[in-house]
Amino acid sequence: MRAFAVVVGLLLTAGSASAEPAVADVCAVTDPRLEELSGFASDGNQWFAVNDSDSGRLLIQVLDRNCAITRTITAPNNPFDVEDLALAPDGTLWAADTGDNGKSRETVALHAVSPDGGSRLYRLTYPDGKHDAEALLVDGAGIPHIITKETFGSALVYRPASGLSEGAATPMEQVARVSISGTETPGGPLQNPVVTRVVTGGAMSRDGKVAALRTYTDAYLFPVPDGDLAKALEGDPVRVPLAGEPQGEAIAFDPDGTLLSASEFGNGGATSSTVRAVAGAAALAEPPAPTTTTADAPAPGGDASAAAPASDSRSVWPVVGGGAVALVLLGALVRRSRRRKA
Repeated sequence: MRAFAVVVGLLLTAGSASAEPAVADVCAVTDPRLEELSGFASDGNQWFAVNDSDSGRLLIQVLDRNCAITRTITAPNNPFDVEDLALAPDGTLWAADTGDNGKSRETVALHAVSPDGGSRLYRLTYPDGKHDAEALLVDGAGIPHIITKETFGSALVYRPASGLSEGAATPMEQVARVSISGTETPGGPLQNPVVTRVVTGGAMSRDGKVAALRTYTDAYLFPVPDGDLAKALEGDPVRVPLAGEPQGEAIAFDPDGTLLSASEFGNGGATSSTVRAVAGAAALAEPPAPTTTTADAPAPGGDASAAAPASDSRSVWPVVGGGAVALVLLGALVRRSRRRKA
């Protein structure tokens, strides 16, 4: 059925609509400490952000809602390439040290950081070789999921195969694939269709019922009604265009369901990045309520078993894409390779 759904989605791509709610500018990040803003999280009162660069320490910047840095949480760890940030239900900030542009790392890492700077380091290994990954989702049960950045094919979803350990690397297992098609949304670091489909960031809603993944140009909202994040990520998302971001990697949810996005700004000569908000975005992923028609109900006094059979109740979500059935897979997206020692 999954293969059938994919084929139907591709055939309907040209005529399908995405959700296009208003995207409002909130404030501008101008502090050079966040010129490579990559990971973002929100507790509703303040924002947390990480820079995609190596300073020898793990630095999490705390911002007010005017985009001004108010303090810095400094963890003692020396990360290799932090790419995303997630705020867990218990208040822990999870930094995804998972970047691997050169596919050279034997392990990747997660840093669990408390508000006072206390940190726990967990190393992880993939079951099938090295991957570059820029997105982290922490589900309602507090389990981290890493989503890879694949130039060709589907993004892959991994989670720890057992409980995390600080003493030894934890093996991960692949639990899902995320199929994202190219779009015509403008933006990204290169004029290349690949940039509209590679995953660069992730976020979970406060109640754990909606997951968001983003590319350089679009956000994708996945309903997670039963808490099964892996299953949800193999479903059909609602696409929200985020046009015009030069290198969009940061994404987060406010507790009220507002989606926040931002871009790096240090690579193209820009001096700031605008944090933008999509109010009520989480509600866009809610499946439509089932409808009942008179044809579905038995006639008064009739045999209920004689009623017309119910149609397939699965909702059909807007499919993503720009109007072509086949993707033109161009050369690998080359990002400026940074750093560093492990």
